[in-house]
Amino acid sequence: MGSYLVVIDDTNEGRVALRYSARRAARTGASVEVLAIVPPAEFVQWGGVQAAMEEEARLRAEAMLLEATGAIVEEAGIRPSILVRQGEPEKAIAELLKERSDISALILGAAAEGGPGPLVTHFSGAIAGTLPCPLVIVPERLAEEALDRLT
Repeated sequence: MGSYLVVIDDTNEGRVALRYSARRAARTGASVEVLAIVPPAEFVQWGGVQAAMEEEARLRAEAMLLEATGAIVEEAGIRPSILVRQGEPEKAIAELLKERSDISALILGAAAEGGPGPLVTHFSGAIAGTLPCPLVIVPERLAEEALDRLT
């Protein structure tokens, strides 16, 4: 069946997208790949300081992912894979989609207020027709009952 790629950060819409993908995967036999993106560090004159800043950001992302996926393992009974990439989010996701032919869908959460978010805007815009897999956008305010019905 392949795997669902879910991009997660510390927002509620990321958690909703993860819940949707986990429930969907549990019902379809797919796996879940959870991606956290560590933004590039601003240039620091001393390389050791910059490397330490990047490592700290990576550890924070991994801790957030482990916390988010722990609940999913209990709820849906699946064990997602955790990926951490560094760089600009749109570019990191596009590169991963090019590298992996087993991705069945890119699943993003849309914020309930203030616009859908930069990733949803980017991937549902002009490049949507060039994606190698379907794009699933999960609204943040989707009720649990609706989530169950859809998955």
